[in-house]
Amino acid sequence: MAVFTYKASDSMAGDLTGSIAADTPRQARDLLRERGLVIRDISESKPSHGSGDSRAQRRPLRLRGLRHQSTIFIRELSTLLAVGVPLLEVLQTIADQHSGRFKTCVLLLRDRVAAGSSLASAMREQPDVFDELAVNLTEVGEDAGTLDSSLERLAEFRERADQLRGKIGTALVYPAIVLITATFASIFLMTFVVPRIIEPLVQQGQQLPFPTRVIKGASDFLVSGWWLIAALLFLLACGFAGAMRTNRGKLAWQKFALRIPILGELIRKQAIVRICIVLSTLLKSGIVFVRALQIAQRTTNNLVLRDALARCERAVTAGEEISDAIGKTGAFPPMVVQIFSVGQQSGRLEEMLDRLAVGYDQQVQTSSQRIAAILEPVVILFLAGVVLFIVLATVLPILEAGNAIQ
Repeated sequence: MAVFTYKASDSMAGDLTGSIAADTPRQARDLLRERGLVIRDISESKPSHGSGDSRAQRRPLRLRGLRHQSTIFIRELSTLLAVGVPLLEVLQTIADQHSGRFKTCVLLLRDRVAAGSSLASAMREQPDVFDELAVNLTEVGEDAGTLDSSLERLAEFRERADQLRGKIGTALVYPAIVLITATFASIFLMTFVVPRIIEPLVQQGQQLPFPTRVIKGASDFLVSGWWLIAALLFLLACGFAGAMRTNRGKLAWQKFALRIPILGELIRKQAIVRICIVLSTLLKSGIVFVRALQIAQRTTNNLVLRDALARCERAVTAGEEISDAIGKTGAFPPMVVQIFSVGQQSGRLEEMLDRLAVGYDQQVQTSSQRIAAILEPVVILFLAGVVLFIVLATVLPILEAGNAIQ
């Protein structure tokens, strides 16, 4: 049985789109005609294939929506399996609750499982929706007969990752909005207001104060050379975007970001939290440490830490202690190295990683809130100073002209 997407018309509802499961396109058309639909187009849905970093670089924004839906799917799947509902019935129930492309994804899973495939193998055929972590945890759960608990751990990880993602960016949204708004306001003053006020004074031959001359020079440059500024900004943006599409450019940018005072440490800690959660989740599910490192590498967006994990994996495979391998990378703080050392010696590494993730997560949240709280008044005061300087530069010659008349 396959899944077909269709476009059809209905006399009551108008144009419709959706998906339907059938053995052949003809059977799908017959089923739709039984519903009273006039079929305009029908095609079989195929699972998307891809691998590695190239797929991650080309991933469009709509696939992020599918990933979010898949988190909800995994939670619902775990809940229904835990109360004893059969897998095929669970997949059909969840498919009925969704629409559009994600419904097609779930129906494809049900189709593969009904044909005798394992759930993990069916997930592996849709890498844009289910990543390697999801596939491996599902496979471990199926092999051990604990699929519901494995999926519950996976759902918890994804929910924690969603909460973690973008905490720093979220905290900086308000200062960024203030900065952008004030920048546009300053440009408006410099290009429209200042020339109309200062030009009559220049035509009268009045001597302009130094602040006014500075503002006039900047205003003249913006008015006459705005196209040059726009072209330079466009070229810089294109160059940066092109560099970020290559591993070399992305690695150079991430190395620079990690060296930024305060902010770099927050970025590092946020990435370490994700790594710790991934490793802890995998180790709790019974996956060996080396294999967990391999999966953690593929789920880490930071190339600096990904390279460090790869070097650590090679060292552990060669027989080196985990803590020594982590420490030699130089990419992790001493506290992280100590946690790996204590966890390895006590046999409670997954528990220690969980504690580290919680501690670092709280530090990231607290520090990002403090940075935002400090940046807000600093940005406002700086921009207020800029606007005040512009106003004074335009008012001073007017006041001097008035004094001269008196």
